[in-house]
Amino acid sequence: MAFTKAKAEQAALKVSMYGPPGSGKTFTALLVAEGLARAAGKRVAFVDTEHGTDFYALPAPRSHHPEAFDFDVLHTRSLTDTLRECQALRTDTHAVVILDSMTHLWAAAIEAYRGPKTKAGTLPMHAWSNIKRPYKALMTWAINCPMHVFLLGRQGNEFTEDEETGEVKAAGVKMKAEGETQYEPHVCLRMESVKPVGKGSKHATAVPTAFAEKDRSGILQGRLIEFPNYDSIAKPLLGLLGKSQARFEDEEEVAARDAEAIAKAERERAAASRILLAKFEARLTKAEGLSAVEKIGQEIAEAKRTLTGADRQALIDCFRSARDRETDPAEMVERAAQQNAQTN
Repeated sequence: MAFTKAKAEQAALKVSMYGPPGSGKTFTALLVAEGLARAAGKRVAFVDTEHGTDFYALPAPRSHHPEAFDFDVLHTRSLTDTLRECQALRTDTHAVVILDSMTHLWAAAIEAYRGPKTKAGTLPMHAWSNIKRPYKALMTWAINCPMHVFLLGRQGNEFTEDEETGEVKAAGVKMKAEGETQYEPHVCLRMESVKPVGKGSKHATAVPTAFAEKDRSGILQGRLIEFPNYDSIAKPLLGLLGKSQARFEDEEEVAARDAEAIAKAERERAAASRILLAKFEARLTKAEGLSAVEKIGQEIAEAKRTLTGADRQALIDCFRSARDRETDPAEMVERAAQQNAQTN
């Protein structure tokens, strides 16, 4: 893997939308999706966890879009059913997928846990990796698939802990789902039903409004969009899309590759450490005289960082033995006698 020249590798829009009940999430998603599907000459697939689309499949005297929306729906709160059916969608039939709501699908992932809980009745830390795995699989599919995807969720409070007092305070709002859900897509819209203020506003109708909290293209970033629809949300971004959809590895794939690379590096370091230990041990065994041992000791001090912990300790012990040998009077007398005998 190496650096390459940047290019457009996004063939489809990925949008997250969250807000309180009645803020217009479902209606807005259908408006935008309808335009995208019409432009592609294909259909919309809608995962509906609470039958929130029932009335949109019928004509009604709505102030906007009184005619019925035309889409295919899957009614389920099952995470595994959602993933299986989404993976079975064909790109020659469907151009847009709406998942409404991610809040229910995340709750389904948590409810599927059947292991033991803590004394306080909460889920243990080790359980979360298994809980997140199927949810992350759905997120990976949503980001990688070559279809436009809308992730809808309910709004919840975000809390933070004061570092000095330890007091927990509300820090803002976020999508009620797994922590990174709203930030994974290209665009994040916070929906709100805004009622006009001022003279004559008492009987005014609230206006569905999208606040563009995030937009990687920079076109919508920071904008406040009243009555959001295909023309104001999707159409400005379509010209930036490429022909191929980039594939992002999921966390388990990345973790497995990194773990293997780290393990390989550790094996190579351990092998090099053993070779270096053997060389120093051989030199210390043959060294004669305290000065020779201490000279090798200086080399050891410079090289010990490349040794593993066990090999480093073994070499320190070997050095100490060699130094003690060269300072032992009996050993020195015995060596002198041997040298004299060889000379004579």
